[in-house]
Amino acid sequence: MPELPEVESIRLQLEKFLLGHKIISLEVKDRRIFQGDEKEIIGAKFIKARRFGKVTVLDLDNNKSLMIHVKMTGQVIYRGPNLKKPLLSPKISGGLGGPHTHVIFTLDNDGKIYYNDFRKFGWFKIVDTKDVEKTDLVGKMGPEPFKNLTLEYFKNVLSKTRRPVKVVIMDQSKVAGVGNIYANDALYLSKINPARPANSLNENETKKLFDAIHEVLNEGMKHGGSSENTFVTPDGGEGGYQRHTLVYGKQGILCPVCKKEKIIKIMLGGRGTYYCPYCQPETKESKLF
Repeated sequence: MPELPEVESIRLQLEKFLLGHKIISLEVKDRRIFQGDEKEIIGAKFIKARRFGKVTVLDLDNNKSLMIHVKMTGQVIYRGPNLKKPLLSPKISGGLGGPHTHVIFTLDNDGKIYYNDFRKFGWFKIVDTKDVEKTDLVGKMGPEPFKNLTLEYFKNVLSKTRRPVKVVIMDQSKVAGVGNIYANDALYLSKINPARPANSLNENETKKLFDAIHEVLNEGMKHGGSSENTFVTPDGGEGGYQRHTLVYGKQGILCPVCKKEKIIKIMLGGRGTYYCPYCQPETKESKLF
């Protein structure tokens, strides 16, 4: 599922491409994906693009907003005059307007937005702009890096639970925006075993993890996110972080730091978890998981 860097890449491009465009018409091919009456936004102009954790919000000039969650395989693709070099990644299965295109926005000046979703888990929702932050999803999100996540809050969250630290930092109600790819890399960078109980981290380790989360997310944003699976950017291109991951997806490869052990993969909280057993040693507590 796209994480903070991927969704920030979506937000940045949509803001660049959509601001000033007007919605002329809207074709919804699958009602399970689109929530709300599209008549409420016909004729409205895009004025702002925001992001809350893994959710993109497009504000319109009629006090309505479109909330978008691409979930696992959703793709938001723009075509129009504000895109000089349109791309078409092979990850856009079925092409644009094909069998996996479920929503099509027709904009003024020959603009289009296509929403593709192979597995149909993603969604659009029309809400009043004033209510975006009151919705169940956004309202229950924890603070997020680069916005309102503080070290003091982070220490407090970790100190109150024995859940594995990797599971805690991926809990969107505790820290918004961090998912599996960047959680793995942040824990590797801070040399913390992902199965350790969160409350077993000392103050120095907590600070290292806090800084590592910001570092790997920054790196992810620098490369436009990760297109390991189906993620594509609204211009139809791909992110590049999958070529720069530290430990994620590298099981069986010799650790580039210690050069003593190979990266191993375990399942933790139902997710593939990668770590170096030398750089991120198990503790008495981590062996409980």
